[in-house]
Amino acid sequence: MKKRLCIIGFGGMGYGFHYHQTVDHDLIELAGIYDIAESRVEKAKKKGIYTYSSLEEVLNDKTVDLVTIATPNDSHLEIAVKCLEAGKNVICEKPVTMSCAEYRIMVDAAKKAGKMLMVHQNRRWDADYLAMKKIYESGEIGTVFNIESRVHGSRGIPGDWRKEKIHGGGMLYDWGVHLIDQILQMVDSKIETVYCRMSHITNDEVDDGFKLEMHFENGVDALIDLGTLNFISMPRFYMQGTTGTAILKDWSDNIQVGSCREWYEKEVKPVLAGSGLTKTMAPRDDVTLEEYEIELPKSDVYDFYRNAVDVIEGKADQFIKHEEVMRVLKVIEASFESDRLGMPVAFKEDC
Repeated sequence: MKKRLCIIGFGGMGYGFHYHQTVDHDLIELAGIYDIAESRVEKAKKKGIYTYSSLEEVLNDKTVDLVTIATPNDSHLEIAVKCLEAGKNVICEKPVTMSCAEYRIMVDAAKKAGKMLMVHQNRRWDADYLAMKKIYESGEIGTVFNIESRVHGSRGIPGDWRKEKIHGGGMLYDWGVHLIDQILQMVDSKIETVYCRMSHITNDEVDDGFKLEMHFENGVDALIDLGTLNFISMPRFYMQGTTGTAILKDWSDNIQVGSCREWYEKEVKPVLAGSGLTKTMAPRDDVTLEEYEIELPKSDVYDFYRNAVDVIEGKADQFIKHEEVMRVLKVIEASFESDRLGMPVAFKEDC
């Protein structure tokens, strides 16, 4: 039997993503939507979607098995707790809450109610990330010591409430939560230090970009670089290992790999670099270096909802685990503190 879903918040993610992900699918039936904006209510009505008049009506509808919360960030906690207490399973958009302390309240409410709470970390299905994760884990380029993850745009902060601090705006909350999650899923090691520098080029209220450096116990350094005023973008991913390098220039490009077959060359010819000669920076020959491409894997983000239904039915463990979400929130809190102090901060894994 299909699970009946109510989408709370019918804006960019509620309508643009969750509606299209769930409508007419084999596992989910859309019971209706709830939104406080009349324009979005009218849009839903024109599509023949039932519109709830209040949150209380959603809570009192016993036929609703599952709610997806896609409202501004600061409202997630109150809505989620009410839904859980009313016996609803909950999917919540990221960032799930504005702090670790708030997330503990939400998790406790889910445990008390005996209901599923899962955060929508949909970018775990990004093909570019999955391909780079596979390279990292395979040892194909040796022991990885540096990972650079970048997302660059040129239109400033998107939307309306994402520009307002009171609603949890800013790019660290908007995109950072995804990119941090990807790195933490990739690097299986404790974090030692966090260093974050935020930019406020377009406004003073929230960050419109950031550079976040994480140093891990296993020796890996990871850089996350998010910019909204980049009119020429840098590569999406750049990864260095002891025997090779991998680069992905854009979301859908193939990955380019340079793999060192043999360390020493018999004779290195100097090349002209600017106004001088160099052997150190001379390119390798094709005897010692192999260059090739790796295609991106296929991925189906609807697996998120498949997993949610299986969790509700007791057939599987949830894919996005609470401890993983909590760790991302801890990194975000450490990033704000690092930016405030203007220096790296020690990271506490257990707090």
